[in-house]
Amino acid sequence: QVQLVESGGGLVQPGGSLRLSCAASKYTLDYYRIGWFRQAPGKEREGVSCISSSDGITHYADSVKGRFTISRDNAKNTVYLQMNSLKPEDTAIYYCVADASPFRTVQTMCHNQRADYWGQGTQVTVSS
Repeated sequence: QVQLVESGGGLVQPGGSLRLSCAASKYTLDYYRIGWFRQAPGKEREGVSCISSSDGITHYADSVKGRFTISRDNAKNTVYLQMNSLKPEDTAIYYCVADASPFRTVQTMCHNQRADYWGQGTQVTVSS
């Protein structure tokens, strides 16, 4: 069982930045696609960004393109989500997910918000 732990959430003013981190214990993330999904009250869950296991393929939701960047450091067994130019509508719980299904791609994983393992989530609040 892959255990994912998110960190880096918090309160930030509009226009500010945050970097979320996702670390795994016991298992290497090298063989997993990793993604960030978010859930805001009263809104549908959204696949924010996903990254492939080894060849650097990424996917972003239209709502965050140009503002968010996903990256991974396999040596540290950690995946990051750099969030810039944050808006109030980015307020949500952000979940780190890991997926190894042979039936999904980076794109379908993010588009359908499907993954094998989920973290507990970290709250991001964008407000003045």
